[in-house]
Amino acid sequence: MHGVLAYAFGGILALLVVASAVTALLIRRYPARSYTSVRLRIQTWWWLAGLLFLALSFDPLVALGLTAFVSYLGFKEFVSLVPTRPADNPTLLLAYLAIPVQYLWVHMAWYGMFIIFIPVYVFLLLPLRMVVAGETRGFLRAAGTLHWGLMTTVFSISHLAYLLALPEHAGTHGPVRGEMLVFYLLVLTQLNDVAQFLWGKLLGRRAIAPRISPHKTLEGLLGGVLTTTLLAWLLAPWLTPFSPLDAVLAGLLISLCGFTGDVVISAIKRDIGVKDSGRLLPGHGGALDRLDSLTYTAPLFFHFIYYFYY
Repeated sequence: MHGVLAYAFGGILALLVVASAVTALLIRRYPARSYTSVRLRIQTWWWLAGLLFLALSFDPLVALGLTAFVSYLGFKEFVSLVPTRPADNPTLLLAYLAIPVQYLWVHMAWYGMFIIFIPVYVFLLLPLRMVVAGETRGFLRAAGTLHWGLMTTVFSISHLAYLLALPEHAGTHGPVRGEMLVFYLLVLTQLNDVAQFLWGKLLGRRAIAPRISPHKTLEGLLGGVLTTTLLAWLLAPWLTPFSPLDAVLAGLLISLCGFTGDVVISAIKRDIGVKDSGRLLPGHGGALDRLDSLTYTAPLFFHFIYYFYY
């Protein structure tokens, strides 16, 4: 592991130790209050940080395989939530097969095929297979939801993996490699969620989208934007090739688009009538509940850095 990345993981470890210690003190100080949700969230963060460490510490194939598996989990949860027809089973099989193929293009670093496979070829193939099945009732809804699910949980998330395929780039403190960019994006995306939640709890008064996510407030959004942008600027010289201005722009992009991804997935869950997409991650919900912000930040951050630096 690169020395800078090792120090970065040390910072994450320190944050988790502090969070665990503060929670333990609160439980001891106020035993009558329930801290179950907070404790479960922190335990899950320990597991997620450990998986990220393992993924970025070994061969890039490990990180690629783990990201593909995360896409599979996200798409599986999505399919379990949306209504499907018995006639769609063969089409679902094709949709699942598209996941390893998409990540094959990432492994080959074949950008041209990576960028059009799901948006173009899979988009055309899925309704063709549905036509063969011969069921027209609910055809448009089924075609739209399946492809939208692939776009968000597979195509968008695969941009995270493609960061690993980018060549080294000169940075302020040495060469910048793909795993450093992955760490930068993941940490800022997740910390943005936490910062918006904490600022909303402390200062939140005005709801932004009360019918979709009533706990999302303007104060929480602004606090998260400021916090994430500051962290993006501080971390950029060590983990990215960004200039100070580009680091600020990246922080704004991640914070604003992370919020957008969160409320978009919340709108889908409201439409379906569920609070969480699953129970895979104690205290957090399902895989889709942790991928919501990343469905927007991963592709937009990738194209931001790809356009300006590669």
